[in-house]
Amino acid sequence: MSLDSTQENPFEINPDDLARLEVIREALLDPSPRRIGRLDQWGLADTYEVYAEIATYTEFSIAMSDGTMLDASLSIPRNLAPGQVCPAVVLPAPLISIGHRAYLGMIPHWALGGYAVLAYSQRGLARSTGEIHVAGPQDVADATEVINALVQIDGVDPDRIGFFGSSYGAGTSLLAAAKDPRVKAVAGTSAWGDLFASLYENGTRHLAAFEALVKLFNEDRCSEEFRGIIEKIRSNTIDDEVREFARVRSPKHYLDAYNDASTPILLTTAWHETIFSVPAVVDLFTNLTGPKSLLVQVGDHGNGELPGLVGLLSKPTAMAYRWMDHHLGGSAGDGAQPQYGVRSEYMHNLLSDLRHDSWESYVLPPRRFHLTDAAAGERDGQLSEGGPQPGWTRSVKATGQSTEAVVAPKLVQTGLAERMGLPHVYKTAEIDRGLAAIWTAAPLEQAMCVQGNLDMRVTVKPQQADATIVAYLMDCDPATGKATIITHAPYTFTDEQVDRATTVSFPLQPAHYVVPKGHQLQLIIDTDDPFFTYANTTTPVFPLELSSPQGAESYIDIPLHPLG
Repeated sequence: MSLDSTQENPFEINPDDLARLEVIREALLDPSPRRIGRLDQWGLADTYEVYAEIATYTEFSIAMSDGTMLDASLSIPRNLAPGQVCPAVVLPAPLISIGHRAYLGMIPHWALGGYAVLAYSQRGLARSTGEIHVAGPQDVADATEVINALVQIDGVDPDRIGFFGSSYGAGTSLLAAAKDPRVKAVAGTSAWGDLFASLYENGTRHLAAFEALVKLFNEDRCSEEFRGIIEKIRSNTIDDEVREFARVRSPKHYLDAYNDASTPILLTTAWHETIFSVPAVVDLFTNLTGPKSLLVQVGDHGNGELPGLVGLLSKPTAMAYRWMDHHLGGSAGDGAQPQYGVRSEYMHNLLSDLRHDSWESYVLPPRRFHLTDAAAGERDGQLSEGGPQPGWTRSVKATGQSTEAVVAPKLVQTGLAERMGLPHVYKTAEIDRGLAAIWTAAPLEQAMCVQGNLDMRVTVKPQQADATIVAYLMDCDPATGKATIITHAPYTFTDEQVDRATTVSFPLQPAHYVVPKGHQLQLIIDTDDPFFTYANTTTPVFPLELSSPQGAESYIDIPLHPLG
């Protein structure tokens, strides 16, 4: 399964996969030989013949107490004996135009494992009525009403209910579990931990992701409250109302509820996630005290679980089946026990599969690389493990236009290409040094691994309010001058910092990346990236001075270590 790179919407499933899901849906609704036979072209006919013998599938609407109708589907085991009950899994929809139908390919797996499955589209999404509240209190109340409807169905065990969701569905699942004790286990793929951190990182709005999500929500279907928040974020009015809107929609706010109930929680994310904050997901995972598991994969938002949603193999969905089997007593998975702690891939090896008991044991200690001035006749500075290097100043221009260095040329799609072994290549040798400052380390004498948390410190003197810098750590091949991205982070300065040299320290996104022998680590700092700023050709050109004053020398901490 893949996303459609030709679509303007970065989250849309490609037409071939949409067609397959529609054929699956028709076979579920009418399990006749003709309908099921159409699935032969994908080798799925046998699976759905078996499904038709063991379960039934229906589509219907669930009425909420305020009259809102949630579009839903139900798969229920056939021929349960009198008094026999089965576990149930609830699937709130991801943020996609087909809503809960994105999960159609998972239904046979759950059914073969003996589960009842109730999938639904949240209010305002897809065919559900009502307005979109972005996993707010109304959506959480809806989830409780969905559970109320589920437990009225003959054969459903009210004491064995789990929630699985991808993206928007992951957030809905986590928030529902915080409020309703009947949710006994959660698996959230491409989840978020802190909505505010996902919108606003180091004082910087994630505008590209924000606008893509707003477009997908469709503003006309959004609640009045949400439309007000949209306008505030667009105007950069990040006030208490915006913070409170995000807070009540952030699973990290409900840690006490998860920990008091010891709710088993599985989370997945991606190293180059462009929609939700990876550090916030790691922080949520770290602070959970009950049964927990974290998977971090190569790629971007939703890439890892996409094949699994249409019934193919994927690590996130395989882990979800095991997770629910263990905690709810089903048998949808392969019979293996779930893995607790941290499981990860390193960039860009999809076959890598590393296990650690905790995030603390996973991350490697940092090594400090100081930013030095450019040597005589050189245009770039160095990343040096020698002593601090004070006294230099570099100036870059903010022009409102980005350089070659960007977080990702395309939301979601660039990460999907990474998972296919095609990471975006940056021609860093061609970057205009008037628009960006670059520091490069010595070529590596052996392959090395960047594994864990990264932090940097730099002093900046902005000449205009809301000036932004973006730091990118690259893996550069000196033979070609081309590079691939390891990690990044932005930082935006306040009005009070204009025309003042301000020393700032901030984290970059965590990373797990193998740098080949002979390659060089390369740090780029520039001022414009369409991921964080609106395109603006009318912004006046102004300089930013980067420096390394005595006592506050500039550096980047990188967890760089030999392989193994």
